[in-house]
This record gives sequence, C-alpha cells and structure tokens, in this order.
Amino acid sequence: MAAFAHSAPCWVDVQLSDLEAGKRFYGGLFGWTFRAGDGMPFADAYSDGRLVAALAAKQDGRMPTTWGVYFSTDDIRATVALIRTAGGQVITDPVRAGRAGVLAQAADPGGAVFGLWQAGDRAGFEKQNEPGAFCWTEVYTRQPERVDAFYEEVFGFLGTDLDLGGAPGGDPGAAEAGADFRMWSPAGTEPGPDTAIGGRSVITDAFPEMLPSYFLSYFAVADCVRAADTAVRLGGRISAPPFDIPYGRMAVLQDDQGAAFAVLQPTELLP
Repeated sequence: MAAFAHSAPCWVDVQLSDLEAGKRFYGGLFGWTFRAGDGMPFADAYSDGRLVAALAAKQDGRMPTTWGVYFSTDDIRATVALIRTAGGQVITDPVRAGRAGVLAQAADPGGAVFGLWQAGDRAGFEKQNEPGAFCWTEVYTRQPERVDAFYEEVFGFLGTDLDLGGAPGGDPGAAEAGADFRMWSPAGTEPGPDTAIGGRSVITDAFPEMLPSYFLSYFAVADCVRAADTAVRLGGRISAPPFDIPYGRMAVLQDDQGAAFAVLQPTELLP
C-alpha cells in the first residue's frame, strides 16, 4: 500500500450507535463489504476489495454520531506539539493501534475535530477518488482567519481562495450569504484546484447559531441523484439535494443514524 504524503487526508471512519444497521446502510448505498475487527467493535469497509473506511460502534452514547477524517503525519508527536502552539486542542494524545500505526485526535481553534495518523502496517485508504470511496473533505468554521492560520502552520497547507459557488464543497445557502471558500494544497505543490486535497468553508448566519464547527467528508459516486434516492430508501435523509458545481454534481446526506456526509458525481461521470 502506498504511503501518504504528510498532511494528506488518509482515512475516514464513522461512529455509530448501531454497527450492524450502519453496515446495512452503507453496504446498500455504496456497495461496501465489511470485515469485522479482531474482537473489536468496528468493521473495515471495502469497495471492489480495497479498503476505504471503517465503521465503529460508539463506546459512549454521549459521543456524536459523525464521520471523522484523519490526516497523515510523518511525526505524530511533533504534529501534536504544533497543534498546541498554534492554538488547537489535543483531545487524545498519540496512542498506538497495534502494528497498524499511531493515532491522535485534535480540534482546531474553531472547535472542528480531526484525527492524525502515523502509518505503521496500515497507510490508510487503498482506494480513493473513485466511486464508492473518499474524494474530498472540508472544514466548516465561523473563524476562517484563525482556522486558516492554524492549518497553514500545522500542516503547511497552501491556500487558494475561491468564490464559494466554485468550490467542491460550496452549498447554495452559504453561497447566497456571500461566504468565501479556501482550497488547501500540500506544502511543496503549486496551490490550486489541481493539487487541492481539502478546503475550508464558512458557517454563515444562514445556519443555526448552535451548529458547531465540523468536517464534512465526501464520497465519489457514479450517479448523485441515484445515491440521494438510495440513501432515503435506506432510511437516511437529504440535507442538500443534488445540485451542479464546476466539479460535478453533489448532495449532502445523513445516514439512518444521523451521520452527515456528502456525495460527489465527478464532472467526467455526468451525462
């Protein structure tokens, strides 16, 4: 399995109250198959036989039902130290996950939670940017200036500012409110859409005041409209119905337990 560049999104997992129900939902939506963890309350998800994500049973009912994204790091302890000095919060100090690698959890200055992963035997995704697999992530925040500076310091991201309507994660309500969007490219690349691996959007007044900062992760699909309809048939909800953007057609969905995610039908797969 290929190693991931430092700061690249390399993994996603979802915390669920009912693991078996989650397997039925995502198996029906994305065609995923699952392999249970060895004596552990989680299941690895596979698309076309390649590792794409994990579903985990919540160990505490107070935990949010949510998708989490992990960024690759070559030195997790150094990254944790940078998070603290840059104004973030370390939620879980580095802990070894057997021979697979070392993980930690943190929050940016706006409160959005993300993970860190230093690979051991497991690098992360075996499939991405293809139907049934992760393709994009973005953070929604009310503090864009602080958050931009944080990710640039911690991960070395290089930003490209765009009108929100032209960004992969742009949603119509925020675009109407005039919010901006920043794409992130890894250090050492020419910043822009061709190298971007994630982005930052703004939580505007169009959203409820109690909505916290959060990461929204995207999965590529062959047919966005069909995916949205299938999610509803499986007990999920549509938060933002399918709409076209310069990079394809997207929708924001919730699974049957309330975890939010987005689907994107890339431009090359549009009719």
